[in-house]
Amino acid sequence: MIAAKAFRLALLAAGTAGGLSGAAYGLLNGQAGYARRVIGPPANDPLRADGIHLPSGIGPVPRGELADGFEPLEFAVLGDSAAAGLGVDFQADLPGVRLARGLAEELDRPVALTTHAIVGTTSQELAAQVDAALLRPPKLVLIIIGANDVTSKLPVSACAELLGDAVRRLVDSDVAVVVGTCPDLGAIRPIPQPLRSIARHWSLALGRAQRRVVEAAGGRAVPLADLLSPEFLARPGEFFSPDRFHPSAAGYEAAAAILLPAMCSVIGEWRGGPLPPAPTRSKAAEARRPTSRIVARLNRRLHRHGNS
Repeated sequence: MIAAKAFRLALLAAGTAGGLSGAAYGLLNGQAGYARRVIGPPANDPLRADGIHLPSGIGPVPRGELADGFEPLEFAVLGDSAAAGLGVDFQADLPGVRLARGLAEELDRPVALTTHAIVGTTSQELAAQVDAALLRPPKLVLIIIGANDVTSKLPVSACAELLGDAVRRLVDSDVAVVVGTCPDLGAIRPIPQPLRSIARHWSLALGRAQRRVVEAAGGRAVPLADLLSPEFLARPGEFFSPDRFHPSAAGYEAAAAILLPAMCSVIGEWRGGPLPPAPTRSKAAEARRPTSRIVARLNRRLHRHGNS
C-alpha cells in the first residue's frame, strides 16, 4: 500500500509540474505498476527489541536487573519504516538496537531503547510520535523520515517545516536530536527509469530542505542520501532486503556507522576525534540530471517514435 501510494503520487506530481505528454505519462504509469508488483506490500511488521542494552552487547534486559547507581541513558527512535528497521530478520540487526548497543559501548553505560517509529509515517504524523516521546523525555532522539514524504501531496518545504517543528519541540525540552535525512529513492532498482530519476529528484530536494530546518532548530542532521547513495548504488544486492525496497542488515549497519558518531557528539560523549563536515551534495547526487531535462528528453523520444 505504501509503495502504491508513493508511485501514484509521484506520477501526479510529475505530470502536473513536469509537463509530461500523455504518452510519457502513460509510460510512467506503467512503470509504477511494474514497481508496485515487484516490491509488493511488507511481508511482516518490523521486529521490536526495546529495553535496556548493555555495553557488553547483551539486551534487552529488564530494568530491574541493573545494579544500583547504573541509570541508563534514555534513547528514543522516531520516524518511519527505516527507523523501525523493517527488512531485517533478527533483533540484533535493527538500527535502534545497533545504535543503542553502540552508544552503550561508547559511553560504557546502559542504554534504554524506546521505539516510537511506525511504518508508513510521514512528517504529518511525526508530531504524535514526539508527543509520546515527551511523556518521559529521553536524553537523545534519533529521527529517520522522508521516504514517505516523497509520496505525499505536501510541498517539500511544508514537509521540512513539519520536521523542523518536531525537532524544535524536542530541543526545547532539553532533548538532543539527530536526524537521518531522506534517503536517495533513486537507488531503488525496482523503480524503472525515468520514474526512478523523478523519485531521486524529489528525495534529494527533501533531504536538503530537511537539513536546513533541522540545523536551524538546534538538531544535528546526517545526510543519508549524500553519504550512503554510492554504497547502495554499487551493492544493491547486499544493501537491500529481499523486498529490494527497504535496507538489509548490511544497509542498516552502514547507516548506523555514520549515525553513531553524530549521536555521541550531540550529547558530548564522542571521543573519536573531530567529526568531518558532512557533504552538501554527494558525487552520486551531482551526477544526476534534473527531472525537467529527463521529462523533456522522454517527450521528444516518444514524439519521434509516434511520427515514425
